[in-house]
Amino acid sequence: MIDHLGINCTDLAVSAAFYDRVLGALGHTRLMDFEVALGYGRDKPDFWIGAQPDSGPASGPNREIHIAFEAASAAEVQAFFDAAVSLGAEVLHAPRHWPEYHDSYYGAFVRDPDGNNVEAVCHTVAPG
Repeated sequence: MIDHLGINCTDLAVSAAFYDRVLGALGHTRLMDFEVALGYGRDKPDFWIGAQPDSGPASGPNREIHIAFEAASAAEVQAFFDAAVSLGAEVLHAPRHWPEYHDSYYGAFVRDPDGNNVEAVCHTVAPG
């Protein structure tokens, strides 16, 4: 059901040092390293930490989380997106390929009613 989860951190460098060590003790490593986000896991990044934005829904005492739900196909990603939009969800990213993650990463992102970044992702959709 859950593909990956992400949280925001007030100090990304301090949090990175913490998660490098504690997740390393569990056999997880840092697998992806972007300027503002880091992904941890064994085979793929299942847990992400990111720099907390200075403003917007992700800032403040109730910072947004990011959660991605597994989808079995591009059609399921589209159905998730259509359902969210029909309920008035803010569109963050319409369904598309995300080659910066990997070649067959296909996902859509919306905000839930509390401002959280919610995604549906399929890892098996060939580009083109």
